[in-house]
Amino acid sequence: MSDKIELLKKEREDLTKKLADPGVFSDVKKSQELSKRFAEVEKILIKREELEKIENETKETEQILKTETDLDLINLAEDDLKKLAAKKEHLKSEIDGLMSGQKPVSEKDVIMEIRAGTGGNEAAMFAADLFRMYKRYAEKNGWYVDVLDSSETELGGCKEIIFEINGPGVFSKLIHESGVHRVQRIPVTEKSGRIHTSTATVAVLPKAEDVEIKIEAKDLKIDTYRSSGPGGQNVNKVETAIRITHLPTGTVVACQTDRSQAKNKEKAMRTLKSKILEMQRAAEAAKITGERRAQIGGAERAEKIRTYNFPQDRLTDHRIKKSWHNLPGILEGDLSQIIEEMSKSPELSGSQTL
Repeated sequence: MSDKIELLKKEREDLTKKLADPGVFSDVKKSQELSKRFAEVEKILIKREELEKIENETKETEQILKTETDLDLINLAEDDLKKLAAKKEHLKSEIDGLMSGQKPVSEKDVIMEIRAGTGGNEAAMFAADLFRMYKRYAEKNGWYVDVLDSSETELGGCKEIIFEINGPGVFSKLIHESGVHRVQRIPVTEKSGRIHTSTATVAVLPKAEDVEIKIEAKDLKIDTYRSSGPGGQNVNKVETAIRITHLPTGTVVACQTDRSQAKNKEKAMRTLKSKILEMQRAAEAAKITGERRAQIGGAERAEKIRTYNFPQDRLTDHRIKKSWHNLPGILEGDLSQIIEEMSKSPELSGSQTL
C-alpha cells in the first residue's frame, strides 16, 4: 500500500498546482472535476495518517506490556490494544473502500428524472419549473448539471427530462426529493382564472460507477434515429439520437440532447447503468419494491409528497407536515432550508439506506 500512498501524495501535489492555474479556474467544469478529485485524494491521505498514528500507538502499548509489572496497568494496556485493533481494522476498511473508487451512497452524484403527471400541458410546465428549480439549486452549490435526455412541449414544458448532477454530497441532499410533487395555480393558458391542480414525478437515482456495474455488449440492442424537437418534428437530418435496450431486463433509455451520436450514446449508457444498479439494489433490499416506481408511485394526486400552492404562496411537505412561503424564491433554487429540514427529520430517517 505504501507505493500507492506515495503516488497519491504526488497526485495531490499535481492537483494543487493545477487548481492554482488561472486557466483551469476559469473552466468551471474542469475546476470542479479537479476539486472533487483533490477532496477524494486528501480524504484517503488523512485516513492514512490516522492509521499510522494508531499503528504507532499500538507499538508503544505493546512495549508497555513487555516491560510493565503492575497488573492494573497491564489490564489497561490490554484494553487499549483491543480498542486500537478495532480502530485499525475500521480505518483499513475505509481506506480500502476509498482507494477502490467506490463511494458511499450518500456521497454519490445523481441522475434525476422528472416526468409530467396528471394535468396535461400544465403538468408539463410544472415539470419544467421543477427542473429549473433543481438546476438553480445545483448552481448555487457549485454543482455541475448535464441534461441526458428531454422531451419538450410546444409551450415550453417538459413531458420528461433526465439529467445528471455532479458534486460533493449531492445524493444525500436530494434523496428526499423523490416522489409526486403537486402544484395548485392558475395556468398561463387559463383565461377564466380557474385554479388547476397538476402533478409531476421526481426520481433520484445514485449515479452508478464503472467499478460497481459492468454491462456486456451482447446484452445491448442499440438503435439510432433522428432527433426531434417540440411537437415531434425532426430537427436533425443525421441519426444522432440513441436508444439503448438492455435485453436481460428490458430497460430502455434514450438520449438526443447532443449533436454527436457518440456523446448521446455515452449519456444514455450512464443513465442505463444507474437504472440497472437501482434495480439490483431494489432486489437486494426488501423495503425497496421497485426501481423508480418505489420512489415516485404512479403520479396520482393522492400519493403526493409535496404541494406548491401558488394562491397562498406556500410549499407544504406532507411527510414532515411543514410549510414554507416565498414560492418564487423556492423555484429559483432557494431550497437550502427545506433540504436541511428534510435531512434532519425523524420521519425520513433511514431513507438514504439503499
